[in-house]
Amino acid sequence: MRMRTTTFLAVLSLVVATSFGTAQAQTRISLKSGESVELGSVYFVANCRSIMIGLPDIEVLEGPPEITLTVKEGPVLPRRQNCANKVAGGTVIATAKEIKDRADTKLTYRLKYKTKDGDRQTSSVYNLSLFPERQRVLKQASDVAPVGLTHWRRGAL
Repeated sequence: MRMRTTTFLAVLSLVVATSFGTAQAQTRISLKSGESVELGSVYFVANCRSIMIGLPDIEVLEGPPEITLTVKEGPVLPRRQNCANKVAGGTVIATAKEIKDRADTKLTYRLKYKTKDGDRQTSSVYNLSLFPERQRVLKQASDVAPVGLTHWRRGAL
């Protein structure tokens, strides 16, 4: 009985230590030259009403020069606060310029809000994969043999 209690406490302490000691999972984003992707909604609410004054400023803290970040203004639904109606806000858009070489890098940015309660800021980190635009030359269907069927004959299976 004592052995079971000791084992249970050891497992419990391991679970608690790993759940509080782990870092937040980072999202991976892949972009080719000229592509854009929405990174998330931008809003600041209190009691499901916007308290933002204008759009927030966006500042890239770490990232490749081929990526630009903008905030596209528009109504958003504050899902984290369980609000039923949309509020004034926007969407963070990442756009890739011309990418010459494949790269894996981090993108870290900070949003600086001006609100009725004062200045606030948040930050986000993404793992970013960049790919150059390459055109593929497709062969005609008659030039390509079906994969796995070149040596097949009826009754062989």
